[in-house]
Amino acid sequence: MKKEHPNTRILKQFNPANPNTLSEVLDEDFVWHYINPKLKELEGDYFGLSGLTDFFNTLSGRTKGSFKVNPLSITPLGDELIITHVKDTMLLEDKQMQIDAIVVWCIIDGKIKEAWDIPIAHTAKAVEL
Repeated sequence: MKKEHPNTRILKQFNPANPNTLSEVLDEDFVWHYINPKLKELEGDYFGLSGLTDFFNTLSGRTKGSFKVNPLSITPLGDELIITHVKDTMLLEDKQMQIDAIVVWCIIDGKIKEAWDIPIAHTAKAVEL
């Protein structure tokens, strides 16, 4: 059996729905980069735990609390990077949506230092309820 990468264990503790646990895994200088030209009002950099919390609160408001991340794969690359592939689901503009996304994580000294959230907005699709 292949041994789990230590940064994978750290990433599995990341749960934006529970901000109390985030301080345990986020570096104090953490930066969340959100890249999505289809949601210009959310695109940008979010700094620290408060910035990340603000991002997810805004996203929750925009999706009427329906935003959910469904992890599909997690791939460590070297000592500091991990790439995750997720399928996000949400109600957006009164349409149930599914969208693939990747998040590139940088973990240094046991803390998440930086993350780049890149939804593949061009292939997002409405799904039947």
